Amino acid sequence: MKELQYPFDGDYITSKKKRIKKELLASGANFIDKKIAILGGSTTANIMQVMELFLLDNGIRPEFYESEYNKYYEDAVFPNPELEEFNPDFIYVCTSNRNITTYPDMTMDKAAVDELLDNQYKKFETIWKSLAGKYNCPIIQNNFEMPLYRLLGNRDAYDFHGATNFISRLNEKLYAYAQETENFYICDLNYISADYGLKEWADPFYWYMYKYAMAVPAIPSLSFNVANIIKSLMGKNKKGFVLDLDNTLWGGVIGDDGVDGIELGPEESQGQAYTEFQRYLKAHQQLGIILNVDSKNDYENAIAGINHPDSEFKESDFISIKANWDPKDKNFADIASELTLLPESLVFVDDNPAERHIVTEQLKGVCAPELDNVVHYIQTIDRSGFFEATNISSDDLKRNEMYKENAARAKLESSFSDYGEYLDSLEMTAEIDSFAPVYMARIAQLTNKSNQFNLTTKRFTQTEIEETAADDSYITLYGKLIDKFGDNGVVSVVIGHVDGDACDVDLWLMSCRVLKRDMECAMMDELVKRCADRGVKTLRGHYLPTAKNKMVKEFFGTMGFTRTAEHEDGASDWELSVADYQTLNHHIKR
Repeated sequence: MKELQYPFDGDYITSKKKRIKKELLASGANFIDKKIAILGGSTTANIMQVMELFLLDNGIRPEFYESEYNKYYEDAVFPNPELEEFNPDFIYVCTSNRNITTYPDMTMDKAAVDELLDNQYKKFETIWKSLAGKYNCPIIQNNFEMPLYRLLGNRDAYDFHGATNFISRLNEKLYAYAQETENFYICDLNYISADYGLKEWADPFYWYMYKYAMAVPAIPSLSFNVANIIKSLMGKNKKGFVLDLDNTLWGGVIGDDGVDGIELGPEESQGQAYTEFQRYLKAHQQLGIILNVDSKNDYENAIAGINHPDSEFKESDFISIKANWDPKDKNFADIASELTLLPESLVFVDDNPAERHIVTEQLKGVCAPELDNVVHYIQTIDRSGFFEATNISSDDLKRNEMYKENAARAKLESSFSDYGEYLDSLEMTAEIDSFAPVYMARIAQLTNKSNQFNLTTKRFTQTEIEETAADDSYITLYGKLIDKFGDNGVVSVVIGHVDGDACDVDLWLMSCRVLKRDMECAMMDELVKRCADRGVKTLRGHYLPTAKNKMVKEFFGTMGFTRTAEHEDGASDWELSVADYQTLNHHIKR
C-alpha cells in the first residue's frame, strides 16, 4: 500500500490506522499467520496497532500478546501461563532509555560505574535467556537511544560519568550478545530516533501524558523498522533491483546529450551525486542483491553510458540489460521471467513517475520508490527496508554468481537440439541428505521465499526447522545441485511426516532457478528410498493452491502419484505405492 511506503506520513498512519487495516485485510492477499508477543517498558498499544499495518502490507497477519504497562521483566522471567499458552513465533522487547533505572553520578569512581553498567546489562540478559529457554523463537530487542539532555555537555560522550557514555557502553554490550547469539536481533532505536530527530522523538510531553517513550507521530518509524526485521526473518526481502538509466544512474539523456554530455563523476555537483548513488547500488552486490537494467534506449547508448569512464559499473555487473523501446512493464516482466523470479521480488528504480505508475499498475506487488532529486535517492531507497539483513547465508552472498552461471547454462541449452543431451552436458551432481545444522538458516529462508514451486506453501522459522529435524517422526531432506558452471547451493527442501506405514509430504519446494533439470526427480528418488527404509508403504502428497503456485498443480501426477481427491478450492490429494515406484532421475549423479 502506497501510504505505508517510505517516506510515509506518521500522523496520517496513526489517525487512519483502522481504515488502512480494513483495506489491507480486504485486499485478497494470502496472509501468513504469526503470533507476536510485545513486552513493553512503556505504553505500546499504538506501536502494536501500527506494526500490524506494516506486517499486513508484507503478507503477514499478526496475532499479538501485549504485556501490561512496564511489565516486560515480569512477563519474561516469572511464570506466565497466558504467554506460555500464546506460544509466540516472535518476541519484541520494546524498551528505551526510560527503562535504564540508574545512571552514574559524579561521586562514583570507574569501578563503581562499571559495576552499575554490568547490573543494568544483566537485567536484560536475564530477560533474553529466560525467553529463549521458554519459547525458542526469534527475540527482537531495542537498543537505547541517546539521552534528551547532556549534563556534562560535550564531555558527556567520553566521560564515564556521562549518560551518553553510559548508554553507548550499554549498547555495546547488547551488540556483543547479538553477535554471539542465534535468533537474537537488535532493533536500532538509537539510529531510528536520530534519523527522526532526537528532540522531536523524545518530546517529554508524550511520556508525561501517555507514558509513550517516543512522540506518537514517531511511532510509525519504529513500527516500520520492527516489521522489517520480522518480514526479513520470514524471507520476504526483495532480491534485486531493476534500474532505469537516464536521470537515474546518470544525469541527462544519453541519446540526446551523448556519452560525453551526461552528468557523472567529480566535475559537477550533480555528477558527484549520481556517482555516489551508483556506488551505493553496487555495494548491494556484497549482500547478493542482483542488478538489472530496464531502459528506453538504444542498446549501444546504454552500454556506452554504463562503460562511461566515471561509471562505477561494468556491463558484467548486471544480470540482465533490457535497453530497447518496448514498454518498461514488459521488459520488467521479461527480466523476472529470465531470472525465474516473481516480479514483486524486484525493486523498480526509475526517476519518471509515469513509468513507475505503469509498472506498478501492470505488475502488482512491485515496489517503485518515489524519487525526486538525485541527492535524495540513497536516503529514500535505504530507508525503505527492502533488503533488511537479518540472516545472511553463503547462498545469498553467491547469488550474483549463481545468476550469471544460470545465464551461461541458458546459452549452452540453446546449442543443443536434444534436451537430455543438454542435461548430461551439465555434468550435474546432487547432494541430498537430512537437514544439517550448517544449512538450517538457508532451509528456513527457502521455505519463506519459494512461492511458485511450493506445493503447500507452509512457512517455517529457523527454530521450527530445527525442531522438525530433531523429531524422529519426520523425514527431512535438503538438496544441493552442482554442475560444471558452479554450485547452485541448497535449492530444494522436502519434509515428510511418518504416521505408521504412511508418510504425508508436508512440504515440497524447489528454487525455480533449477527447474526442469531433474532435481525434483532426484529428490523424489531419495524420499521414496527413505520411506522404504522406514517401512512406509504409502506416500501421500497434498497440493494447496495459491495465487502463485499453479505451476505445480499436477506435480505429483508427473511423479507417478494417483489423485485420490480434488476439493472445491482446487486443492488435491495424491497417493503413491512405495513398492511400485520406478526411479525417475537419469541425469544427476549422486
